[in-house]
Amino acid sequence: MSAHFDVEHPVESTGGWRVLAPFRFREYRLLISALSVSIFAEGMWAVVMAMQVIALDNDPASLSLVAACLGAGLVAFVLVGGIAADRIDQRAIIITVEAVNISVVLTVAIMSSLGVLRIWHMAAGAAMLGIAAAFFFPSYSAMLPRILPADQLLAANGVEGVVRPVLERAVGPAVAGVVVGVTFPAVGAYAVAALFAIGLVLLVITRPVKVVAAQHDVKQAHVLGDMRDGFRFMVRTPWLLWTLLFASIFVLVVLGPIEVLLPFIAQQRFEDGARTYGFVLAAFGIGSAIGALGVSSGRLPRRYLTVMMVMWGAGSLPLVVVGWTSSFPVMALATFIVGVTDGAGSVIWGTLLQRRVPREMLGRVSSLDFFVSLAFLPVSFAIAGPLSKVVPVGTIFLAAGVVPVLLAAIAMVAARMPRDEIQNPLR
Repeated sequence: MSAHFDVEHPVESTGGWRVLAPFRFREYRLLISALSVSIFAEGMWAVVMAMQVIALDNDPASLSLVAACLGAGLVAFVLVGGIAADRIDQRAIIITVEAVNISVVLTVAIMSSLGVLRIWHMAAGAAMLGIAAAFFFPSYSAMLPRILPADQLLAANGVEGVVRPVLERAVGPAVAGVVVGVTFPAVGAYAVAALFAIGLVLLVITRPVKVVAAQHDVKQAHVLGDMRDGFRFMVRTPWLLWTLLFASIFVLVVLGPIEVLLPFIAQQRFEDGARTYGFVLAAFGIGSAIGALGVSSGRLPRRYLTVMMVMWGAGSLPLVVVGWTSSFPVMALATFIVGVTDGAGSVIWGTLLQRRVPREMLGRVSSLDFFVSLAFLPVSFAIAGPLSKVVPVGTIFLAAGVVPVLLAAIAMVAARMPRDEIQNPLR
């Protein structure tokens, strides 16, 4: 199935910044507005969820369990989400996801208010949110090339690259940290549900997808056949395969410590743990936004694969500092630097997929991207808490900072990325 949106009435001017060009189109403006509100909600939820779990059971293993359930839901269904994105109206999928998000978070808020919430409830809710996210990401990735010209995809990914870290890793956590710090987690959960509701309204008022009738002549392959075709494309494309292998191990050694151990580090080393945790995440988010804005404001780098891998590999080194410092400014600066490199690399990666993957396979390849790169996400979340009881936190963060450097070097050599990017220019 192929679809497009009515973009016949763009606004006339966006000024001199290339990153603002996508805002000429109505559907993109509504989509990015809804996405921004939802991302803000997700940023708040990261802190609300962590603080709610700590309030119920002050044990890293409990937060590991809840975070692992979220990751497991995402990984288990992301391939199905990719196939759905290539077969079903992406707008309908995203609207459904937003409705599920509202239901789950509102249920948690009500149960917390009534005093009946338990860890297993949080785990079940996290799994549902993970499943919803598994359907959202491929649909959003597949939708952008249908509503924007190819030369504006870098800018659109740059906008998301600015909006996501600022709201998800900066404003959202900071606001949630203050709210939870002066009240209790249920209040934060009610606020998150309200934000998801606003996002749902914005999505509903977008124009329905217009199905291109001619595309229905394409034979409808079996679901497993669709998945197999996407997997074959991944295996036969070295830059894609090795980047995803790099991402898999990166997730295993990096995300668990950040998502599970960092809240406890903040609680143990600083007087106001919730607020400090929120501001540390905020530093990461601001850095990501700056990195994304810097890349998307210009043209795609000629050595786009090299720049991306160097950003992700060397950019993890400041995590070593997070493991031992008790200084908030130092910790914030370290996460800021990690954010800058993460944001810049992510914008290049998203644009690379949309430019070098055939459009009819973009949903499946995007889902394979999420599946392969996040396959170890539940494992990372599950082992981080228990591992911290037998291995010093500083050692865990040392591995998180150093291992990605080695992995990035291996991936670049194995996939011959420097040669590939010259043979396939995207500027």
